[in-house]
Amino acid sequence: MPFIKTSIPDLIIIEPIVHGDHRGYFFESYNENVFKDGGVSMHFVQDNQASSTYGVVRGLHFQHGTYAQTKLIRALSGIILDVVVDIRKGSPTFGQSFSIELSAENKKQLLVPKGFAHGYSVLSETAEVLYKCDTFYNKSAEGGICFNDPDLQIDWKIPSDKIVAAERDANLPRLSEGKFDFIF
Repeated sequence: MPFIKTSIPDLIIIEPIVHGDHRGYFFESYNENVFKDGGVSMHFVQDNQASSTYGVVRGLHFQHGTYAQTKLIRALSGIILDVVVDIRKGSPTFGQSFSIELSAENKKQLLVPKGFAHGYSVLSETAEVLYKCDTFYNKSAEGGICFNDPDLQIDWKIPSDKIVAAERDANLPRLSEGKFDFIF
């Protein structure tokens, strides 16, 4: 399973080996031993799945303190633009964003370590997203950055008049106003 490093330290794209024939396909989306051999070690404790329609933007979210989560994200159906922002103090890429299209067709996954705010937009008519987490969700540890923070200049690949976002996400603080407890 190829592990591809990105321009942001610790952020990894995973391209599983897909075995296909006339019946369809098969691939391992996660194998603890393969990940360990690739230098990635964690124990996942929770899976989350979401279904959304075109134009939905979710995020940018993270968990504080001991509830910080590493996430392994993939699209089960449709196409999403997966976006992360480095919020690790002292990181040479602090405040920088990274985006990648994840789809049912390309089967790519993004491993997002603790210290990143995460979100995505739905580029297809509908999309289902699955992500594994290495720490349980805790509502009191929620944090986030406003998805349309002008300082981040994220292109969600959705016209602004077509974006559908939760009121909560639209009212999150900007990066410059955020309180982050992650150290690089």
